[in-house]
Amino acid sequence: MDLFRRSRREWLGDLGLTAAAGALGLLLLMGTKEDPPPDVPVVVPRDLAIGSVWLAFLLLFRRRHPVAVAVTMMFAQWTATSALGIAAVAVYSLAMLRPWRVVLPLAGANLAIIVTLFWITSPLHQFRQGAVVFVLMYAVLITAGMLVRSRRQLIASMEERARAAETEQRLRVEEARLLERERIAREMHDVLAHRISLLAVHAGALEFRPDAPADQREAAGVVRRCAYEAMEDLREVIGVLRDDSPGADPERPQPTLADVSALVRESRRAGGRITLEENVPSPGRVPARVGRHAYRIVQEGLTNARKHAPGAPVRVSLDAGSDLDIEIVNALSPGAPAPPLPGSGAGLVGLAERVALLGGTLEHGPTADGRFRLRARLPLGTAHAHGAAGKGDVHGELL
Repeated sequence: MDLFRRSRREWLGDLGLTAAAGALGLLLLMGTKEDPPPDVPVVVPRDLAIGSVWLAFLLLFRRRHPVAVAVTMMFAQWTATSALGIAAVAVYSLAMLRPWRVVLPLAGANLAIIVTLFWITSPLHQFRQGAVVFVLMYAVLITAGMLVRSRRQLIASMEERARAAETEQRLRVEEARLLERERIAREMHDVLAHRISLLAVHAGALEFRPDAPADQREAAGVVRRCAYEAMEDLREVIGVLRDDSPGADPERPQPTLADVSALVRESRRAGGRITLEENVPSPGRVPARVGRHAYRIVQEGLTNARKHAPGAPVRVSLDAGSDLDIEIVNALSPGAPAPPLPGSGAGLVGLAERVALLGGTLEHGPTADGRFRLRARLPLGTAHAHGAAGKGDVHGELL
């Protein structure tokens, strides 16, 4: 039951307060027995039995229903002398748990009933003594209860302010970390931009040098254009770290399946031996989202071929049926492989995440005839169902 769901500390507090109420009620009963009012018999066993019932009532309900307990004990004072002490402690409990706007009217009504009780049952001198004693006792109890309530509210307010300060400090630390990371990223952007710009300048000088061989000028042109595109990609990545603003540059157009042929031509100009086999009868039937991921898969496959098998022939195959099948196969370089270009080693992991977003499959690894094959199947029928995730797809382009 909810009445018994209290912590050990709450139970100890309730038992202590109930014991104080019982002691006060017993003290008032003993005083009344020594100087009983005329024509009012005092039966101690009966009085104690009734007082025990009200003590149990106070113990069970004072914490959850302090107003109801105070009102009930207001009228229970007529049933037993010991109930006078229990009613006084009930008012003290009410002052601990409720604001003064609730406490003062109930305490005034309670005192009015006590004064009326003394007026009816006691002579004049006992009436005066009893009234003064109870007024002073209620004043002390109400004041003490309000002080306890104020102290608890102050402690709760200080704890809340401490939690708020701790949260604010944690947010400041996180903000400082983000700002520091952004600052480092901007510094990296400046350093890389300087190096890549120097590379583009020298490549451009070689490209337009009249006495240079034609193949060298063409290769230098590829280097210059790649450097420019690297600068654009770097600017786009760094732009993610900047705050959005109305004057920010619009997003660059994302590649589609139709751009795969241009990607292959660019790799050919860089010296790659690449064969493209396209079997896509209706390119417009391929959703833009699938085409974008297909472009990135081919791009990563060509990059891996340049890294691990430089100069080896590469075959790129695109076949659109019920699904879009992508296959990149390259022969492994004979003899000792050239030192690989530096990389993160997470390219295939990123491709697996891309394919998983579309519900497709990805396979890669060496074949029995000594070649390396990268094969992906992207479903076309379910692509429209994933269209709602297009917004998150923009972030996927950074994989």
